[in-house]
Amino acid sequence: MSMLIWPLVAAFCIALCLGPVFLPILRKLKFGQTVRDDGPASHLIKSGTPTMGGVVFLVAGLAAAAILGGRLSMWMIVCLATTAGYALIGFLDDYIKIVKHRSLGLRAYQKIIGQVAFSFLLAWYAANDPSVGTKLYVPFLGLMDFGWFYIPFTMFIVVGMTNSVNLTDGLDGLASGVSVMCCATFAFVAFTMAANAQAAGLSGQAENLRDLAVFGSAMAGGCLGFLKMNAHPARVFMGDTGSLGLGGAISALAVLSRMQYLLPIAGGMFIASTISVIIQVISYKTRKKRVFRMAPLHHHFELGGMHETQVVSMYYAITVGLCILGLLSVYTIGGIGA
Repeated sequence: MSMLIWPLVAAFCIALCLGPVFLPILRKLKFGQTVRDDGPASHLIKSGTPTMGGVVFLVAGLAAAAILGGRLSMWMIVCLATTAGYALIGFLDDYIKIVKHRSLGLRAYQKIIGQVAFSFLLAWYAANDPSVGTKLYVPFLGLMDFGWFYIPFTMFIVVGMTNSVNLTDGLDGLASGVSVMCCATFAFVAFTMAANAQAAGLSGQAENLRDLAVFGSAMAGGCLGFLKMNAHPARVFMGDTGSLGLGGAISALAVLSRMQYLLPIAGGMFIASTISVIIQVISYKTRKKRVFRMAPLHHHFELGGMHETQVVSMYYAITVGLCILGLLSVYTIGGIGA
């Protein structure tokens, strides 16, 4: 259990120390957020708040994972590279927003090209790694082989997840808090799988899964430390650098553990953001009517009269329940549970 605790504590402490150092730099460089004109009126006061703060928890999480992992295994490298790759896309997006003083950065097709490219690399590696392959865990059924469909399916899941985290990053502490729970859930699942693999005499697989557990725990700790600055009222935003990086990290955890099905459960509130946007767009284009007051979903609750902190607390509570449900579902899979 110490392998879960120490990476979390280390990343948490690194994030707490980096925050006071990094925040003045962002202010000096005038890396302020440009708030959408069509967003909730209450958010206009946030214009100018430093963004790209996701660098804090990304550096903290990646550093703690790399150091406390004990060895730079291929799985750890894949996790670090996937997170950094998606964070790079987010960084370019944030940088353009800041330089051009607008709420939109990279064009949609530019972001999608980058996201698809990194999702393909992750899916291709997983499919060709004997420890992962094209089989996924499915509740009640155990391992199911997706064959040729594995790579496009995994790419769809990864791109969908990274965009879902990005869409959820709209309220103080929302995406970072929900990510703490998701990363911690996958870390615990990987830890359980590692123990079972070790008991079965699969020492190589057990080491890979332990690395995965360390990575998930470190990312959870980094996000937890970042909440010190990001909780309401936020002194810094994570920006697309942070949200896309987080999406990449959570996706890597799911893909390498072969637990893609856990993403829509533990990350249910992320998925809700995407679904609300899709419903809103389809409804408006076909009927010229809106289903929600505003999408993503958290803005719908805001415009309905809920305070920002109430919406965030509600998301946290629901995510706790969903993560517990996700953990319970793991024990319905043969060979995973006790």
